[in-house]
Amino acid sequence: IVLTGDFVSHPFGKPAGREGAAYIHPCSEELRPLRADYGRFAVLGNHDHWNHPATVRNALDAAGFPVLINQAVALEKENTRLWLAGVDDVMAGRPDLEKALRRVPAGEVALLLAHEPDFADQAAKFPVDLQLSGHSHGGQVRLPGIGALILPPLARKYPIGWNRVGNLQVYTNRGFGV
Repeated sequence: IVLTGDFVSHPFGKPAGREGAAYIHPCSEELRPLRADYGRFAVLGNHDHWNHPATVRNALDAAGFPVLINQAVALEKENTRLWLAGVDDVMAGRPDLEKALRRVPAGEVALLLAHEPDFADQAAKFPVDLQLSGHSHGGQVRLPGIGALILPPLARKYPIGWNRVGNLQVYTNRGFGV
């Protein structure tokens, strides 16, 4: 199971901060029972960074979802290995894809978790096979024949579904909730 960020947001009409980060506790309790044979992982999004990222990260870690910040882990079954890498949020964090991929041997499959889908333009320059992203929420509001009315920065080129950037495949999940 992989999660691509924006677990919390600040209360309407109030500034971002610890009050917004408190929303991670009911969220992480809902995530806690989820099980996966090869692990559960997450990256932080811009809203998580704006609302006290340490609180969000600690709650996710405690719920069994390690947060990958510029690092990769190997997932293995029998003689097959896949690398799962995660970068810090592009807008609000300090992403370092080179550092995240440092342990990945040449020629092995690498899957990248990057909150902002348009980061694919940079990721395509590295040996990454698939990037999974969120951030756009599919545009929040979409009209037939028109599409998304508003898209956030770094989610305008690849806002929804499957896309390709050179050899890199990108999937942008719409997420759930508001």
